[in-house]
Amino acid sequence: MISQLKRFFPERLHSSICLVGGMVRDVLLGIDCQDVDLAAAVPVPELTTLGFRLVESKSTPNIYFRFKEPFGKIEVTWLPSLDALPDDLSRRDFTVNAMAMSLDGRLNDPLGGKPDLERRVLHCCSPTSLTDDPLRILRAFRFECEGWRLDAEAETILKSRDWTKDLQRIPVERFSQEMLKAIGKEDPARFFRRMLEFGIGANFLPEIFRMADIPAGPPQHHPEGDLFTHSLQVLERMAQLTPDPTGRFCALFHDLGKLYTPQDLHPKHHGHDALGAEQVPAFCKRLRLPVALQRALQATNRLHNNANRWEELRYSTKIRLALDAIKGGVQDFLPLQVAADFHASMPGWEDALEVAKLNAAQLGIDPDLLNNKEVPPEKLQQIIMQHRVERLLRGTGA
Repeated sequence: MISQLKRFFPERLHSSICLVGGMVRDVLLGIDCQDVDLAAAVPVPELTTLGFRLVESKSTPNIYFRFKEPFGKIEVTWLPSLDALPDDLSRRDFTVNAMAMSLDGRLNDPLGGKPDLERRVLHCCSPTSLTDDPLRILRAFRFECEGWRLDAEAETILKSRDWTKDLQRIPVERFSQEMLKAIGKEDPARFFRRMLEFGIGANFLPEIFRMADIPAGPPQHHPEGDLFTHSLQVLERMAQLTPDPTGRFCALFHDLGKLYTPQDLHPKHHGHDALGAEQVPAFCKRLRLPVALQRALQATNRLHNNANRWEELRYSTKIRLALDAIKGGVQDFLPLQVAADFHASMPGWEDALEVAKLNAAQLGIDPDLLNNKEVPPEKLQQIIMQHRVERLLRGTGA
């Protein structure tokens, strides 16, 4: 990418254009850069000639922007001179993100970010880095899911105050973005453990904080004790089984209904599957989550209890479960959910899915019967299910 950038920008500008922030961090770590973030001490006409346009902002410095393959988005912070670069870097979040590298290869590291990078330590650029932008706290928790660690000084800052009012300045969408990114990382459970440890984020996700006071279930089935511990264990096991963020998210909140079961139903939580499915729409709407994620979480809450009992189910119930899983978009990871939650498997699940996908014609049902208006819809559905069960039995050799 650096070679391509050097070809894109005229050579006379190379010493005045720097990679900055996470881009330098990724280059030094030898991993692919996700975004092209530059700082340039060049005349503005040079940028506009190259196709950049000014994007003004009330809350952050203005940038010059253009989209160009193969880079995608290129964002340039304009500087009046290279003397302004150290000040720009000092306003960033952590020292590992406060380095600059010119296109001709010179590293500018005024805050000592490279040693912190080698130790994978997150050290704040200034004592006010986190108060200047509280979203940086959530970013730090997300970075910790990739093996980084906040240093003792940053942890002391986090413990020194109540951050609720500061975090209320952040749109819930920004929180959800960081949460979903964290869920896709190597150690996703750490994001939520750190929230609880520092008492940060209850205004966005009060459910996580309530889980710690709710029994996960009867002690003989849930020796881990509370719902928070159980949910994170399921998330951790799911993370070992799939990189899919949707499956991991659903694993974490599969027992959402246990937060709402009456206390006199503790610790068994009878009916928590249906109750959780009822709560999902409001939960996802509050977090501004995508509709597909809501649909998947609702299906997981509603179906996971039956899925855990898969081998006890009648064939017709298995097929209905497969139909509902397809409708909810969870058919690919529902068996993984069972493995992560119940330490069980779903033998014959693929057969049930194949049968569930067959239409009436593929099942060999007489078209005249389908078009007969005298046959009640309920009766027709029973006939279709009978054919599906027969097909499943033939497929399994039962």
